[in-house]
Amino acid sequence: MSEIESVGIREFRNHLYKYTRENQEPIALTSHGETIGYYIPAQPQPQKKDIESLRKAVTKLSHMLAEKGLTEDDIVTDFQESRKQSN
Repeated sequence: MSEIESVGIREFRNHLYKYTRENQEPIALTSHGETIGYYIPAQPQPQKKDIESLRKAVTKLSHMLAEKGLTEDDIVTDFQESRKQSN
């Protein structure tokens, strides 16, 4: 097991983005050389209800397209034509 990185609280605060976005390992936060706490990054995960809502939306969209006799390619083509006309 690797040693936990130690970072001063000011350094952590001043470079918060770096430590919270790039680092996925726990960090010991220190003040005057003493550990005062730990930063433990959480792994973002989609909620089960969010995934189920997306599945329902995909199913509904698929049925709507089928009813109109359209495909995803038809929608993309229509979108591209609309963009050309608005330019």
